[in-house]
Amino acid sequence: MTQNQTSWIDLRSDTVTRPSTAMRMAMHEAEVGDDVYGDDPTVNHLQAYAADMFGFEAALFAPSGTQTNLLALLAHCGRGDEYIVGQEAHTYKYEGGGAAVLGSIQPQPLNNQADGSISLADIEAAIKPRDFHFARSRLLALENTIGGRVLSTSYTQAATSLAHQKGLATHLDGARICNAMIKLGVTPAQAVQGFDSVSVCLSKGLGAPVGSVLCGDKTLISEALRWRKMLGGGMRQAGSLAAAGLYALQHNVARLAQDHEHAERLANGLRQIAALQVQTPQTNIVYVDMPATACADLADYLKQHGILARVTPHMRMVTHLDISAADIDKVIAVFTTFFATR
Repeated sequence: MTQNQTSWIDLRSDTVTRPSTAMRMAMHEAEVGDDVYGDDPTVNHLQAYAADMFGFEAALFAPSGTQTNLLALLAHCGRGDEYIVGQEAHTYKYEGGGAAVLGSIQPQPLNNQADGSISLADIEAAIKPRDFHFARSRLLALENTIGGRVLSTSYTQAATSLAHQKGLATHLDGARICNAMIKLGVTPAQAVQGFDSVSVCLSKGLGAPVGSVLCGDKTLISEALRWRKMLGGGMRQAGSLAAAGLYALQHNVARLAQDHEHAERLANGLRQIAALQVQTPQTNIVYVDMPATACADLADYLKQHGILARVTPHMRMVTHLDISAADIDKVIAVFTTFFATR
């Protein structure tokens, strides 16, 4: 089956979205300047808008969520310091060990619970005494959502309160924080309450082609700006990119509820197939367990029918703004036909 790129039903991630016509127009019309000098008005507008939206003093635009997370770790921690983090967290597991490699910051990874949280008792036990034998515990880094699971506001408030009581700062990897706040039915500021900084990704479900913003107080953002320059994240006429992020925050947050509905529709349809074990999605991510022997054939079969997915025994499929209800119904039908023949 031969298809052009735009006709695929792509369930690999919500990072595969393409800018809408309206977003492209906003990018085309963006006023620009040299952002390294602080002269790009659209970047400045995005940063001010994001900071106000999430209830912080300031914000900083960077090329990726990996970089905004790293900027936060570097700004909060010094050489020989430690951050406490979940074993499954992106800042520990999936971002190349940047904090350790580039910042000489020691991670203290702890087990995530079934709901994605880290036990408060584990966090407290991991905080090192003030003793020169130990790395200095400086930061608690959490993630929302994590593996498709939404941390409750009661948990994040309890965890951040504990950290602050023990003298730690707090950072939130909010790669899908907007999905979390839609699920929880809270405002952006409520979703990040208790955190000293938050990284907000613009290029996942929000649909921008690139970029994240780091929000925090003015002192932290000033330090992060220095690190961004050192890491090569300073961009010149970046307003065209910032315009996409601004459009995403202004227009694409509420519609995430539709992606959640599509994920539930997909899960309900696949649940009718006896060979599959389907987890109930909390947001736009559906996990499906299947026999390992089916994976190779299923991957080929899906491609033959215009569907892209990462097929594994514990398979993840992600809905997004380029996936329609009709696409979901087609995916269910293709899965049903495949497993009916096995």
